[in-house]
Amino acid sequence: MSTDKITRLEQAREESRKGGGEKRIEKQHAKGKMTARERIELLVDPGSFEEIDAFVQHRSTAFGLDKQQFMGDGVVTGFAKIDGRPIYLFSQDFTVLGGSLSETHAEKICKIMDLAMKNGVPVIGLNDSGGARIQEGVSSLGGYAEVFWRNSMASGVIPQISAVMGPCAGGAVYSPALTDFVSMVEGSSYMFVTGPNVVKTVTHEEVSSEDLGGASAHSVKSGVAHFTAKNDAVCLQGIRRLMSYLPLNCEEKAPFAAPAEPDSTKADALDNLIPDNPNKPYDIHDVIDGVMDKDSFYEVHKDYAENIVIGFARLEGRSVGIVANQPLALAGVLDIDASIKGARFVRFCDAFNIPLVVFEDVPGFLPGTDQEWGGIIKHGAKLLYAFCEATVPKMTVITRKAYGGAYDVMNSKHIRADYNIAWPTAEIAVMGTKGAVEIIFRREIAAAADPVAKQAELEAEYSREFAHPYRAAARGFIDDVVKPSETRRKLIRAFEVCQHKVDHVPKKKHDNLPL
Repeated sequence: MSTDKITRLEQAREESRKGGGEKRIEKQHAKGKMTARERIELLVDPGSFEEIDAFVQHRSTAFGLDKQQFMGDGVVTGFAKIDGRPIYLFSQDFTVLGGSLSETHAEKICKIMDLAMKNGVPVIGLNDSGGARIQEGVSSLGGYAEVFWRNSMASGVIPQISAVMGPCAGGAVYSPALTDFVSMVEGSSYMFVTGPNVVKTVTHEEVSSEDLGGASAHSVKSGVAHFTAKNDAVCLQGIRRLMSYLPLNCEEKAPFAAPAEPDSTKADALDNLIPDNPNKPYDIHDVIDGVMDKDSFYEVHKDYAENIVIGFARLEGRSVGIVANQPLALAGVLDIDASIKGARFVRFCDAFNIPLVVFEDVPGFLPGTDQEWGGIIKHGAKLLYAFCEATVPKMTVITRKAYGGAYDVMNSKHIRADYNIAWPTAEIAVMGTKGAVEIIFRREIAAAADPVAKQAELEAEYSREFAHPYRAAARGFIDDVVKPSETRRKLIRAFEVCQHKVDHVPKKKHDNLPL
């Protein structure tokens, strides 16, 4: 082969690698952001990235675009490995026309998604784009729609992970929203359907990009973002950790890792963790850390709907999904946001064969007009539906309160949970002692010479009769009452016999989730 041809190839590769040029790369760095290629290098195993379509260029000649040609057209695509396991990925390059999506830019992303689906491999998108390339008009909009369709087809087939590492506005937000997990970078990324200028014009509200759609807004208020990170590097390391819990596709089992005993301090404290006063809170993280493998819990949606805790952990090396009521926030009640948060996570775990462990301490659903008018019935039903339809092994540990309909919703035996246990501190009843006594013994209390003393007497009697787990155990609604310190061993043994579980649902085109 002639030297000229080799030289031409090397020159083309170098042109593709430099993106929008040194000046634009410097601007990217000045904002505290990495370039598209630097992000890939940090995300994947060293030397594992193989690029696809490095020489693609846009085809548009309108509005002077014929004079702005860049190899790769604003997105770097290819395949690589994370911890030795294959992935496909795309990384938008803001140094090339602001990372705007053109027809060919979209075609590159679509090719990657098609390959990921065909080969049963996760797809990771690193988003940093000004949106649709205005000069291309409807062609760029059509490109977005092609990506959206593939997101929907890939849902539940392969894991889809999005990192928003720069602007993401207008139609661009819907692809990340259709994926399984969204991570945002604090201070340098934002997502919104309409920007601050449009908001000001239409509603006369003054709001900054950060307040409208920054990482904090979406991780705390809207729930769009599952994770936030201080910078690009932390964000990418978080994706690597997330991938360690996930199978490559829906046909695989969740991965194993080397087992690790839980934190000894947390494990030793379990038997004395639940306060004697049923109204006194405790941190459910102490329960999770005392039962699961040490340092294995990776929380999802940490800052959103804090009354329910979700995330991935390992139990004797097995990847599991955790759903837990948090007594420290709103006493662990279920409300609209908590129900949606939990339902989405349960459905993800079920789609990808990740077993579920539920830690239950729930006094019921949050009362109030805001909740009722906001649709708590419909949204609470989402969590119920998610547990009902899940066919993965699913275990429940009732640590304290399991009241009313919330007892049913939180993976009860009646909706086909595989193994349900309770601690001696569990209270399984229609409602709490005080409320029940006030309803059942209303007349006796009113007629008593000392109503306060009479109510206290009746509450003590009711508590002895109902505020314990043994009535439920007598009916087989829970499988065992165990000491907290026995929980880990019991769950490990239960999973050993459930790992080959086969559960069938009625034949249907698809379900009709109460959206």
